[in-house]
Amino acid sequence: MGKMGQKVLDEALQLDLVERAEIAAELIASLDGERDDDAEAAWAAEIERRASRARTGEDGGRPWSEARAAARAALDER
Repeated sequence: MGKMGQKVLDEALQLDLVERAEIAAELIASLDGERDDDAEAAWAAEIERRASRARTGEDGGRPWSEARAAARAALDER
């Protein structure tokens, strides 16, 4: 890290927790590149679809132990 980066970091570390979190979030977001409105809309629609299925009972989900085991199995296959 250069001198300027170190100076910015030192000053940022003096801020309160909320301000540091906001800065961290903005810095991380800046690494993503330009916003893709189509992708944002697609994710919003998918979230709404899943929430609707959960609210109506169409999809009651599954126990955490079962979901965790499935996730671990999928990771082990990699």
